[in-house]
Amino acid sequence: MRQVKSLSCGWLFREDFSEDYLKFQDPKLFQTVNLPHMNKEIPYNYFDERMYQFVSTYVRKLDIPPEYQGKRVFVDFEGAMAYAEVFFNGHLVKTHKGGYTPFSAEITEFLDFAGDNTIVVKLDSTERPDIPPFGNVIDYLTYGGIYRDVSLRVVSPIYIDNVFAKPKVEAKVATELKTTVFLANGEEKSLQGTINIALYDHGSLVAQSEQPFYIDAHTKSTVDLDIDRAHLTEIKLWDIDDPNLYELRVSLGVEGKVLDEYAVSIGFRDADFRTDGFYLNGRKLQVRGLNRHQAFPYVGYAMPERAQRKDADILKHELRLNAVRTSHYPQSRHFLDRCDEIGLLVFEEIPGWQHIGGAEWKEVSYTDVRLMIERDWNHPSIIMWGVRINESPDDHDFYLETNRIARALDPTRPTAGVRCHRNSEFLEDVFTVNDFSHSGGEMILDTQESWTNLPHRVPYFVTEFNGHMYPTKRFDQEERLMEHTLRHVRVQDAAAKAEDIHGAFGWCAFDYNTHFEFGAGDRICYHGVMDMFRIPKFAAHVYRSQVSPTVEPVLEPVTLWARGERSIGGTLPLVILTNCDYVDVFLAGEKVGRFFPDRERYSGLEYPPIVIETIENVGVWGCTWFDGEFVGYHGDQEMARKRFAKDPVATELVVTPDDTELVANGQDVTRIVLKVVDQVGNLLPYLPESLKIEVTGPAQIIGPEQVTLIGGCLATWIKTTQEPGQIRVSVTPSTLSLVGKSVDLVSKREEG
Repeated sequence: MRQVKSLSCGWLFREDFSEDYLKFQDPKLFQTVNLPHMNKEIPYNYFDERMYQFVSTYVRKLDIPPEYQGKRVFVDFEGAMAYAEVFFNGHLVKTHKGGYTPFSAEITEFLDFAGDNTIVVKLDSTERPDIPPFGNVIDYLTYGGIYRDVSLRVVSPIYIDNVFAKPKVEAKVATELKTTVFLANGEEKSLQGTINIALYDHGSLVAQSEQPFYIDAHTKSTVDLDIDRAHLTEIKLWDIDDPNLYELRVSLGVEGKVLDEYAVSIGFRDADFRTDGFYLNGRKLQVRGLNRHQAFPYVGYAMPERAQRKDADILKHELRLNAVRTSHYPQSRHFLDRCDEIGLLVFEEIPGWQHIGGAEWKEVSYTDVRLMIERDWNHPSIIMWGVRINESPDDHDFYLETNRIARALDPTRPTAGVRCHRNSEFLEDVFTVNDFSHSGGEMILDTQESWTNLPHRVPYFVTEFNGHMYPTKRFDQEERLMEHTLRHVRVQDAAAKAEDIHGAFGWCAFDYNTHFEFGAGDRICYHGVMDMFRIPKFAAHVYRSQVSPTVEPVLEPVTLWARGERSIGGTLPLVILTNCDYVDVFLAGEKVGRFFPDRERYSGLEYPPIVIETIENVGVWGCTWFDGEFVGYHGDQEMARKRFAKDPVATELVVTPDDTELVANGQDVTRIVLKVVDQVGNLLPYLPESLKIEVTGPAQIIGPEQVTLIGGCLATWIKTTQEPGQIRVSVTPSTLSLVGKSVDLVSKREEG
């Protein structure tokens, strides 16, 4: 029976490579690391991106027990940047080009059941021109290292190589489950047996089907099975508000003995792209999303499962999005798994940024299409395959082939390709475009016809807007923060009102490190509605407010509440991001007005912002400043209250962990948010407080131990070791008036 064992702990690492490392590994010459791992930890900003672009070595001893004899044994890599050569017991067993797609190295032939077994990975993390996205400048970083999980997989000589489940829904009813099972036979003889698929709902059997198979020696083959409508009458559909998932278990039997089992999570849903809109399970849905880079401070891509899943939760539950674009590459399976679980739609695309390379480069890109789809085709959250290099010029033959590969592999989903050029050749099923028309003037989004140059409408999404048009730091001056906020309001409103735009993905969710050719001079693109630490800017509340106040009341005035923060002075016009029916405003304890959402100007948004143009005496220079208070109502019920102090002072250090229980089995991680607030709980955006972070117990801090708040706030991540125990994180401020804080976490062994 199949065995899968994590190999993410106990690697040896060096920042160079020598042929000698294939023959002898003296542990004293190496650093011990766990995966995910970045080959060089980087500063938050102002660093040379070449510091991680080198060839490195990863070494690990493998325990090969006698019961592996007669089995096939693989080492599965989920992601390593960017060219890998895998050696086992001195033999080259696998090469792989591409930092974002998985690969497997079979080591069966070279197993030593009497001695040591060693795997060595020579990893080239330079920007090689034969591998996408490289070959020209790129507006993001491609951090080095084995930055995703690695596992050991042991299977029988005949085994299940992959499974593609194709649920079908018509008129909001599950009508069929077609499943293709991919078999591989390493035996010297042909075999015949049975394949069984069984559908489970939280452990309870729903339906099953069985099919005989025959496979020749040393070949691969497929078997198709079907569960019909009569056995699917109780199926609940997967939807963004009710993401029902089922487990499909596949078993392979020969001569009455089960040799292999394979399980996948699936969902039944119908994603229909029509010329008049996008329909999910027959319901027209306006897609509202953001783009996500998978990068984090200090360690780039090398964050474990919990951090990847947390990003999906932030997008869905904090920002209230219904979709995300995985710009500009396939992302962690843990992130996609979580999107399935919480109902977050995904547009996934192949690696690349504007540049198309030569013949060898294109061959790697074709492989990227195949590996992306074969890895992720069972995710109900994924609704489109991006088979075009982001913002690249037309290349007829190249894109004919990427579309052909995608459609042949997965006929259940449409292809799309993100462009930024007008009149671009439309070879995909869905037209997707980065529309940066809005630069603060009256033009918000251009028409579909102006981009497609087609005489008819097609399925159409805006996949980027804003971004470089108006980069904004979380600690910028208030007027810039407000304009940044309003640009997201205007574009999402315009997209929702346009009959021929199915949705818009803003650029972008989180700030990210980039090459020196882009972004600010400190190697950061400040394009996010959140910063790199996932701390919100005001623009984040544009998205967060688009949910019923009975789910979460939102009341966020876009102000730092200071008389002299803006040019000329005052706080008007004042934008309030809210889902309340109306807001009462109090100044110095006296009610000065009741204000309502601007539904006339922003009729495309379910919950438009309130825009207050005038309040008596607020804009008068020289008069006494005062406390402010905003109270939001739904009907006649108070839902939210926001206070501002006229004289804010640093009052409290707040230390908030995302999680208090971590896992000790491997490398687990949690974020801890640090901020200083005033006497009514508001962030102090210009306080550069210095903090000392100390960790005791079986955990380590990611990044520096001595930090300075950025915009009055910062976050750090704590990673576990393999030991269980109590963890204390203590934070000591430099300001004597502030009291230090500690939080207690625990790292536990996970059973199984």
